[in-house]
Amino acid sequence: MTYKVKLDVFEGPLDLLLYLIQKEEVDIYDIPIAKVTDQYLEYMELMQLLDLNIAGEFLVMAATLMHIKSKLLLPPDENENPTTEEEDPREELVKRLLEYKKFKEAAAELSQRESTQKHFFSRVGPGIKIDDIPSQPSEEFFEASLFDLITAFTKVLKDVPKEAFYQVVKDEFTVSEKIHDILHLMAERKTMLFVDLFKGAKNKFEVITMFLALLELIKMKELVVRQPSQFGDIEIIRNTESIKPAENTNG
Repeated sequence: MTYKVKLDVFEGPLDLLLYLIQKEEVDIYDIPIAKVTDQYLEYMELMQLLDLNIAGEFLVMAATLMHIKSKLLLPPDENENPTTEEEDPREELVKRLLEYKKFKEAAAELSQRESTQKHFFSRVGPGIKIDDIPSQPSEEFFEASLFDLITAFTKVLKDVPKEAFYQVVKDEFTVSEKIHDILHLMAERKTMLFVDLFKGAKNKFEVITMFLALLELIKMKELVVRQPSQFGDIEIIRNTESIKPAENTNG
């Protein structure tokens, strides 16, 4: 693949670790390093497959995880005093994760307050009744992260028939063409499940190309991806704010 996607908001390695910890429902104070390291490396391989312009900090974190994993696998030093409590090699990483989680939650809280404040009216104008002000829908959604998308993408790849992985690709697919196809689909419907987007894909290459096109549309703010619950099914919706109203040609 020669097409690279660089997202404006690209989650970092600590975001990926927190995502894996929450997804596996493990204790952040007792991280199963071997399992988390293996999953972290799998996500990195997928990001490299998709040419997602991985920053060097992802590689540094991978090296850190493998270092911690190796230290935990080593037998205790016989020359050390057995009464001395050995330092947990995960301790520094846990401190970083807890501090990052605290600031991330604070930022999310401020963002939520800002979003909520937009729906308040400082003063009701003349002739407008309180009942006329539209109430906000009670339905709540979670914004799907890049890692949610990659998780869903791996499930789609597993559903591609094995013979499709090895067949000769006669048709060439481009990201620009798939962007057009996706926009055409979304013009006909308000929302679409992530998995439904790939149902007509013929092979692995088409699946990858379509996924890159989806990321590009998210970057362009043409589409929004959301989940009715955390780690739930991903829904794709058209960003109505990006749709400009037709110009009045009557003068």
